[in-house]
Amino acid sequence: MRLTQADLTQAAEPGGDLQLEEVVGVLAGRRVVVLSGAGMSTESGIPDYRGPDGPRRKAPPIQYRDFILSAATRTRYWARSAIGWPHFSRARPNAAHTAVARLESSGIVRGVITQNVDRLHQAAGSERVIELHGALAEAICMDCGVVEPRPALQERLLAMNPGWEAEAAAIAPDGDAELPDELIEGFRTPVCLNCAGRLKPNVVLFGENVPKERVERAFGLVDEAEALLVAGSSLTVYSGFRFVDRASRRGIAVAIINIGRTRGDLLAAACAEGKLGALLPKVADKLFALRRQGR
Repeated sequence: MRLTQADLTQAAEPGGDLQLEEVVGVLAGRRVVVLSGAGMSTESGIPDYRGPDGPRRKAPPIQYRDFILSAATRTRYWARSAIGWPHFSRARPNAAHTAVARLESSGIVRGVITQNVDRLHQAAGSERVIELHGALAEAICMDCGVVEPRPALQERLLAMNPGWEAEAAAIAPDGDAELPDELIEGFRTPVCLNCAGRLKPNVVLFGENVPKERVERAFGLVDEAEALLVAGSSLTVYSGFRFVDRASRRGIAVAIINIGRTRGDLLAAACAEGKLGALLPKVADKLFALRRQGR
């Protein structure tokens, strides 16, 4: 079929019908696994590290090596987290999370690998979720491995630091907040209730490796799929890109929905550009309609 100039213009527009039809064509009739990134949660009020035009965050994220070696770094993190956690924990699933959960409950999506640490997929109803980078809803002791729920830790943080009313300059993607150093002086840092050891958010920090067992489980989920849908990730970090690379090498079709270009575009059979909250429900509706038609 020969495309008209109007068709070509529409195809080039972010979220255009032809882009969506191409994505749907890749997914239709196939077992789908979703790889989600920060763009999935921005419409829930959780900022991402980098937008389509480059890095957004003013201060660099805390590095794993600094966190484990420096008491001052841990104090700075937990002081910032005491401010950032209430905002982060109030986030609720948006239409994109709900669309993925609907697709999973229908059997079209077999599972989700998420780079996010917000547990919004689970809150929306998704059940088979691999949290590649962990979850901020927990803290873990680096010395004995005991896990403490983050809401309980928040109560301890505030009890240890009465009157803690520092104002955050900005809420950060990893659930903390950017604060000037002078506001952090005197902040008391919590320790593990089990062994008085060093507490860390139960997430993979920058410079820290994703646990091998978790990566293998994610690879296993990809290997079950006939199509991989990347939703809201630039794939800049190898931690996520490795799954697109594996899918491509194994002949598993890849479709991408994101704002801006991604590292995986050249490996994808179809790409659509736009906000996930607007596009994923449309993709879900089209897939449901095709299945009703036996396609």
